[in-house]
Amino acid sequence: MVQHLSAESGTDSGTTEVTVRSEAATLVIQAASGDQGAWSRLVDHYARLVWAVTRSFRLSDSDAADVSQMVWLRLLEHIHRVDPERVGAWLVVTTRRECLRVLAFRKRVLLTYESTAFEEQPGDQPELDADMIALERAADVREALETLPDRWQQLLGMLMADPPAPYAEISQKIGIPIGSIGPIRGRCLDKLRLLLAS
Repeated sequence: MVQHLSAESGTDSGTTEVTVRSEAATLVIQAASGDQGAWSRLVDHYARLVWAVTRSFRLSDSDAADVSQMVWLRLLEHIHRVDPERVGAWLVVTTRRECLRVLAFRKRVLLTYESTAFEEQPGDQPELDADMIALERAADVREALETLPDRWQQLLGMLMADPPAPYAEISQKIGIPIGSIGPIRGRCLDKLRLLLAS
């Protein structure tokens, strides 16, 4: 859309401004129709403007880059609704809004450092009655073990020793074939699980 200059202005600066705006509007229209080259030229044309607005908010480089990326994404999403002649103003307003959104988020997530912050975490400390629970659990296991046949008790005792007895020694002492030790151990543990679950 070419604007006519008033006779009073008579300068070339007004003509240049209209030409630049018309070129940007053309790029928006072409980019909206799927022209990748036009999109790249549009981003190149306004990249400094978007960056300048983000830097005016004194964001960190990473936040400024995130805002810039989000602004271009927003333009891509709304390119069919943006007035091609006003794309520069739209980019400025959108960039400001994104900067304010980032600043608001930063205020909610306030990072602080205190030298004692990580020294004592409630989740890392054992419960006060953890020892009592462990003792009760051990008593339940001993009681369940006592209900098993004597040979099974001996077998589990030798397997749970520190270090565990070798299968050959267990076989000789209890009189169980070496090949039966594993299956019997499995049956013992299954029986213990049932006793402890009840």
